[in-house]
Amino acid sequence: MSSDSASPADPRRALRDVLIELRQELPNRLQRSAQLQEVLRVWLLRRPEKRIGAYWPIKGEFDPLPALYRWGEDQPQRRIGLPVKHKDSGTLSYHVWYPGCPMQEDAFGILKPLGTEAFEPELILVPCLGYGDGGLRVGYGGGFVERTLRQREPRPITVGLAYSVSWVPGLRAQVDDKPLDAILTDAGPAWGQLD
Repeated sequence: MSSDSASPADPRRALRDVLIELRQELPNRLQRSAQLQEVLRVWLLRRPEKRIGAYWPIKGEFDPLPALYRWGEDQPQRRIGLPVKHKDSGTLSYHVWYPGCPMQEDAFGILKPLGTEAFEPELILVPCLGYGDGGLRVGYGGGFVERTLRQREPRPITVGLAYSVSWVPGLRAQVDDKPLDAILTDAGPAWGQLD
């Protein structure tokens, strides 16, 4: 996962820029997105969790919300949450999301649920700019996911979502990196330490 800072000396800064550009300019992103929707839907069928944290897609990220909506449809015990960033602690809390729920932009310009209940997710879907062997992830460098996970006990299951073209050969862990439990791509599961 990404480090807690995105300073100019950050060795992953150039990599992040390349990966964002690659993702935003993918000529077949809609097709890849449809394939990843199907991979995620099928993968969720076997999962026992009832509370899943996700994300609002930005910068060409895969949108997991359609697959999650289908997962939670007609199952009131299942909850879907989107993150709310807390600038003071640099962490995230997850608040109930449903299609049509009130939303507002946060300080970073990302939409978040407005006035919905917070909950602790059992599984968190994490967007990946890039990914590597062993469940390593390249994020945006803000460290929100990492700090949040350090505070959760028990730690939720973490599942990265990425387009298969975002694989980074030879990716090495940085100091605060913790591998994800699984990574799903449009080509299928790319990594997994889950049953």
